[in-house]
Amino acid sequence: MEDALSVHRLHFAFTVTFHYIFPQLTMGLALLILVLKSMALRTHDEKWNRAARFWARIFGISFAMGVVTGIPMEFQFGTNWSEFSRLAGGVIGQTLAMEGVFSFFLESSFLGLFLFGEKRLGPRAHWFASLMMFIGSWLSGYFIIATDAWMQHPVAYALQPDGSLGLGSFWGLLLNPWVLWQYPHNMLGAVLTGCFTMAAIGSFYLLSRRHVESGKLFVRTAVIVGVIAACAQLWPTGDGQGAMISRYQPITLAAMEGLFHSERGAPIAILGQPDVPRRSLDNPLLIPRALSFLTYRQWAAEVKGLDAFPEYDWPDKIPLLYFSYHIMVGLGTVFIAVLLLAALLLWRKKLFECRPMLWALMLSLPFPFIANTAGWITAEVGRQPWLIYGLLRTRAGVSPQVSSGSAWFTLLGFMGLYAVLAVLFLFLVYREIEHGPAGDSADSIPGAARAAAD
Repeated sequence: MEDALSVHRLHFAFTVTFHYIFPQLTMGLALLILVLKSMALRTHDEKWNRAARFWARIFGISFAMGVVTGIPMEFQFGTNWSEFSRLAGGVIGQTLAMEGVFSFFLESSFLGLFLFGEKRLGPRAHWFASLMMFIGSWLSGYFIIATDAWMQHPVAYALQPDGSLGLGSFWGLLLNPWVLWQYPHNMLGAVLTGCFTMAAIGSFYLLSRRHVESGKLFVRTAVIVGVIAACAQLWPTGDGQGAMISRYQPITLAAMEGLFHSERGAPIAILGQPDVPRRSLDNPLLIPRALSFLTYRQWAAEVKGLDAFPEYDWPDKIPLLYFSYHIMVGLGTVFIAVLLLAALLLWRKKLFECRPMLWALMLSLPFPFIANTAGWITAEVGRQPWLIYGLLRTRAGVSPQVSSGSAWFTLLGFMGLYAVLAVLFLFLVYREIEHGPAGDSADSIPGAARAAAD
């Protein structure tokens, strides 16, 4: 059973990690497209409309890939995690259904209007379509994160006569205090993905001296929006999310920080390698008392280490949790530094001629995807050994009749299929980048449709 459990966990981890590559890009681009259309409506300058059309095509390709990879993931609740679905379906079914019925159809409907209906809609209605795309995309993110937040911090549920959990309060579920910090923190991460993607392609155009006007517009927009998002992700949202973890999941906090022993004036470990058998952090680089201050706003406050809790309740992958958390925080700090420097150069009107900075922006493209993935690994591995924190152990939530061999068979099949999808996605995006925004017209065929027509 333990072997099957490991395969089920690996299966879901693979599918959700691959899937989230696409929603984080679409949620980030949704805001940026709205900004571009707002500027077009305000200035009546066609360059903003050309930019919005270009990024809407990238959005459409990523949206299609997100749909294709998201549907099988939700089926896994029934195929791989049937006991979890039986227990918690009465609660999480509400938010998952609302995500599909409301936000998904809102987003997809207005995406179609945006891509194909610009001439008939007119400027204001086309701007409204971009607004609805943004609302649908971000509303979808809210319902999904509300589901995860309930698993992290279960609230507003009631025990049913058959032993399952039912919804006790609809608004209690949607306004879970955990989601009120997790959601903005996550969405700012998606905005950073969109901003670095836009800045990278804009920098590529400037470095290669192609579509220079659009390249400048991409870089300028991405840097301005990105520097705000990066700083807000550190504070207040990152700080607020950390406070939730310290209050409701102190074991997770100790494992994230590699704090094996309770300590007053606890330090933050910038570097180090957790040695779980020896209960120590090797080669640590510490900031004295910083963890106590950030957690409790007191330099001498006691922070509970892993030794304060039964080992039975420890996260089972402490090194993975520790390194994922530090990758997320480390890259987040780098993003702030890069974007602040880029913003300074933009303010001094030197950014577009500073080739080292343009190279840095272009080469930064994969790192927001890595940081967001590391953040989700931190959240999900940190919750272990609980599937629903404090209510249901992970090993009790799997499908008891699905063997490890069956899970391996489907996992390998997914890996092969997703490899093909990854190549297709990169090819379609490459074609759009090569085509570029210059010379685009309002009635041009979007990238995915054009590729199908070819």
